Amino acid sequence: MAYLIVFLGAGIGGSLRHFVNVAAMRLGLPTYGGTLLINVSGSIVIGLIAGTFALRGHLPRHVLLFLTTGIMGGYTTFSTFSLETVLLAERGELATAAGYVALSVALSVLGTVAALWLVRTVVGPA
Repeated sequence: MAYLIVFLGAGIGGSLRHFVNVAAMRLGLPTYGGTLLINVSGSIVIGLIAGTFALRGHLPRHVLLFLTTGIMGGYTTFSTFSLETVLLAERGELATAAGYVALSVALSVLGTVAALWLVRTVVGPA
């Protein structure tokens, strides 16, 4: 049942992401503008969700799964990255939080560079 809950939530989140990207484009924002809006708004929303569930422990866990892993995961995984970073910092694990941020950004960008290089090398120009 958990996989179905996540699947349905992710469909909603992905649709919301597409809506925000299209709206940002129509507003004339730069190509990264939609992604920036999604990452910031998703981080705010996941903070609201996590804070609410932390204070209201009696709320059903499947609702948390639907909202976080499902909707927010489909909308942006950056929100989870932000929440995990903040939680590490709140626990006093500042070095781990900083390392997590640095490694996440550096390895993700390097991974994309390597993948693009590989495709361009193997597949070649169109």
